[in-house]
Amino acid sequence: MTEKQSQVLKGVIFDMDGVLVDSEWFIAEAAIRMFAQHNVRAKREDFLPFVGAGEDRYLGGVAEQYGVKLDMSEAKLQTYRIYGELLHGQVEPLPGAVDFIGRCRARGLKIAVASAADRIKVDINLREIGLDSQTFDAVVSGSDVVHKKPDPEIFLKAASRLGLQPSECLVVEDAVNGVEAARRGGFRALGITTSFSAEQLHWATWHAADLASAPPACLEW
Repeated sequence: MTEKQSQVLKGVIFDMDGVLVDSEWFIAEAAIRMFAQHNVRAKREDFLPFVGAGEDRYLGGVAEQYGVKLDMSEAKLQTYRIYGELLHGQVEPLPGAVDFIGRCRARGLKIAVASAADRIKVDINLREIGLDSQTFDAVVSGSDVVHKKPDPEIFLKAASRLGLQPSECLVVEDAVNGVEAARRGGFRALGITTSFSAEQLHWATWHAADLASAPPACLEW
């Protein structure tokens, strides 16, 4: 039996967008409106390759595509301002999210959020769905790491803050970059197919449409 196989699940690390809340339309729309202020007519599909990689890459990748130079700090502030206005009162936790967190707590598991988004966006989202940062044992955002997904740094930092090894944690992700980051870090993963297909998230150990339909086995090892 390998070291990974011998481990018992002790913690769950949640990505945020597409796992706990579906805010992808809102951030894409906010980014489109921000780019419009720079005379760029960006399209929703322009952002897909950068989902899960953090706002620097999400905005920066599209800016490169259109040959636009952005002051990234200012561009993000503009985007988050628009985003907060669009999102307010318009979102709820994704199906099964609150119940799944409750099941984790009932099992005595530690839980964390590890989102490539900047902390300001993480806080907006958690506040809007009624799961503030105090719900979790740790919250790690893109603001806390140097290397973004698919680099595993964010998940490794979350596991460290939980006092756990990667082999003791389940990562819940909906993005190709996130599942690849989990794989590189030595984590097992539950791939949520809100943004990408199970085939695209093929590195995940388990797959589900949402946390309401997550297979029991993902919490039973």
